[in-house]
Amino acid sequence: MKYEINRGTLALVPKGEKSSLVYEDNDNYVIDQSPFSIMEESCKYFGSTYEGRKEGARNILGAEYKVPIVIEDSDNLIVFPTTSPQSEDCVWISLKRVKKIEKYNYNNAKIIFDNDKELIVNCSYRTIENQLSRASRLDIILRNHKNS
Repeated sequence: MKYEINRGTLALVPKGEKSSLVYEDNDNYVIDQSPFSIMEESCKYFGSTYEGRKEGARNILGAEYKVPIVIEDSDNLIVFPTTSPQSEDCVWISLKRVKKIEKYNYNNAKIIFDNDKELIVNCSYRTIENQLSRASRLDIILRNHKNS
């Protein structure tokens, strides 16, 4: 089963080498694709490539690594990585679905989504805060481009 990121997607969590636990509004699914593969397929589904989306975000933000990715343009469906995107530990989080983040312990953060589902990620609060800020900046810049 192929999966495309959509408005209902909260997060893509790696589960082994070649599968993902997909958090959605009302359910969680195990998909036989890595989160990175889902990212690539979702970009293609919406008419671009992962590399093209990454390059676009790099140019807009002036950032070189761990850039957020615009999956779909019309609604600025943006996801951001918790670590290097090629890492088998990388979790992808949907920007618009994040309600708040909390410190969980020294090396982990808790993400609370807009439907009150929670996800603890193996990533520091500070890192998630930075990634959330970067993705929000991309969202604002793109909205300003559309309105000018």
